[in-house]
Amino acid sequence: MDLVRNGRLSRILPPLAAFVLIVGLWQLIVGQAGLPAYLLPKPSDIVEAVVSNWRSLLGSVYTTTLETILGFLFSVVGGVVGAILLASSKMIERSIYPYAIVLQTIPIVAVAPIIVIWFDAGLRSIVIIAFLIGFCPMLSNTLIGLNSTDQNLKNLFHLYNASKWQTMWKLRIPAALPYIVGGLKISCSLCVIGAIVGEYVAGVGGGQGGLGYAITYAAMRIQTPYLFACGLMASLLGIAFYQLVSYLSRKLLGSWHESELRTDID
Repeated sequence: MDLVRNGRLSRILPPLAAFVLIVGLWQLIVGQAGLPAYLLPKPSDIVEAVVSNWRSLLGSVYTTTLETILGFLFSVVGGVVGAILLASSKMIERSIYPYAIVLQTIPIVAVAPIIVIWFDAGLRSIVIIAFLIGFCPMLSNTLIGLNSTDQNLKNLFHLYNASKWQTMWKLRIPAALPYIVGGLKISCSLCVIGAIVGEYVAGVGGGQGGLGYAITYAAMRIQTPYLFACGLMASLLGIAFYQLVSYLSRKLLGSWHESELRTDID
């Protein structure tokens, strides 16, 4: 009854029905066409691959999760601290921010081999690659938020002789929270991609191969159902990270910001 009353059921049922319909059609069409599993597996083949390889899949998910968390944490700290430094002085922002934009435009696959040469293959290089992919959205979003503070409120702080850092900590950073949370939502998904891309380039990390390594392994041996299973696990990992950050967003902004306020009016 609570699900119906608060409207959650109406939000859950449509995507659930679409998922069941798509998977059912996939199973029916591929089964009727008689396509071999190595070319296009049925959903039942993928489930079978997950069940028969669940130990290695869990190990790969654990490794990629560890790499993603480390890369994400470094991205958040680096992005927020970097944005605060840039926002503290227009001269620093004009001098440094263009290079952050240049960093964002460089394809990570172009610099990943250099990172491997500098830091060796393995966990350290993979975390750095995940950090580089997640860093720029955090920096850009946080900087936009810090620069979007209401000028009238800044004038009020100036009128009461607040120092630059008092204005930063007590006004600009709290006002930038919605933008910071927006950066977190973008960065968390990108760090999952960064960790998997890092595993393609830097190989085994964290003591055993992650999902990127498992995908490469399955592709080389044309184990297509296992390949789909690895992709499914990567997708679920990205969704889990996004939902975790969304939960944090609701806790931080749910009581005051329009983006998280619950309303019955669409």
